[in-house]
Amino acid sequence: MQRVAIIGAGPAGLTAAYELLKQARDEFAVDVLEADPVHVGGIAWTGEFRGCRFDIGGHRFFSKSEEIEALWTELLGDELITRPRLSRILYDGTFFDYPLKPANALIGLGPRTAVRVLASYARARAFPIDPEVSFADWITNRFGRHLFTIFFKGYTEKVWGMSCDDISADWAAQRIKGLSLAGTVKDALLPRRPGDGAVIKTLIDEFRYPRRGPGQMWEAARDRVQEWGGRVHLGHRVDAVRWQGPLTVEAGGESFETDCLISSMALADLAQILDPAPPPEVLEAARGLAYRDFLTVVLRVQQRDLFPDNWIYIHDPSVRVGRLQNFKNWSPDMVVDPAMTGIGMEYFCSVGDDLWSLDDAALVELGRSELDRLGLAPAAAVLDGTVVRAPKAYPVYDDAYQGRVEIIRRWLAAELPAVQTVGRNGMHKYNNQDHSMMTALLAARNLMGASYDVWAVNTDAEYHERGTPTTVD
Repeated sequence: MQRVAIIGAGPAGLTAAYELLKQARDEFAVDVLEADPVHVGGIAWTGEFRGCRFDIGGHRFFSKSEEIEALWTELLGDELITRPRLSRILYDGTFFDYPLKPANALIGLGPRTAVRVLASYARARAFPIDPEVSFADWITNRFGRHLFTIFFKGYTEKVWGMSCDDISADWAAQRIKGLSLAGTVKDALLPRRPGDGAVIKTLIDEFRYPRRGPGQMWEAARDRVQEWGGRVHLGHRVDAVRWQGPLTVEAGGESFETDCLISSMALADLAQILDPAPPPEVLEAARGLAYRDFLTVVLRVQQRDLFPDNWIYIHDPSVRVGRLQNFKNWSPDMVVDPAMTGIGMEYFCSVGDDLWSLDDAALVELGRSELDRLGLAPAAAVLDGTVVRAPKAYPVYDDAYQGRVEIIRRWLAAELPAVQTVGRNGMHKYNNQDHSMMTALLAARNLMGASYDVWAVNTDAEYHERGTPTTVD
């Protein structure tokens, strides 16, 4: 029987374990090693605070892959409910449709600003930036500098904590490929008919969602893995991977000798815990990979209905919150008492900065005051709250990340062919959970005799949102 160790019990890790045991449980002995002592699901777990369930980041369940959709249905069945989708941008006290609609945006901005936007767009089309190196270049060429400044620059820099000039154009290309102001206008005036091509996923009016939050999906996957003989070890942070001699993973004070390893831990971290250490250039590349962290301030609000959106993007520079989640609008079962509403105030930050270092009481007070300042709920209606911090939530696409990833990837392929990396952090790729799951399915099938290029998943740089690039999933 072939031994397989899997690092991480998030969507990628559990999908790999599930696939191996579903297809060939008599051929594989599977150990899943998870650092969290309580939860599975990575950042797709469901928390609970005094009768309010909450989601870390907002995880819609939709995919172009029929196989992934079928897998979700297989795991949860009727517990996977269909929900209406509504999200808007709040900018300068005004709500704008999201994804952006030209008429709504231009009317909302007023005639003087609308004229400036259109003139700026005309200049960008006449004199495009070439080559497109940065995120700012990419957006400016497609929307003009003025609309970039209004709807993209401030929010994106709030999310990433860096200048748009320092964010790679790859970020925009992966998340919003094929978008332009002209294209948006054309789509608005001449909507696509069935058969005209792939439907843009985020333009759908509804999505599926586990009734009790995304953690319900991954708890079901964990249970199935264990029913089939796999072992899921919580509280087992991986400290070392020894690769000369028997491949051995050290985690939670135990040693797991294995024939194959599937890793969804951060690629930078994996490179730095290898024993013996990789060459200096590999370690240097690993240390150069950056991540963005974030925290969610969960507030319990004593009001039945606050706003109809599932989530709202906050482009207001006077507040530090980046996005709001209304968990009740994701699923009514996210609150026990229908007279209450659970709100998630999402703050993008970096471990050790001023936001991250605030104590929970101060963060709850910040969330309460900003919710009131935005006019979305009076401070007096906020009863209490809690805070969840998520380190390494998003891999950063700076101007050097591709070269660094390639150095690590090439060395792993040459020296550790028994190791496959999967998922968002495992590949330093801004994948959604369906893409992460697909990389895991292919990695598992490689162990069953296939020969897939796991890194080819999502290289078509499919859109994510038509409008402001976001971090929804």
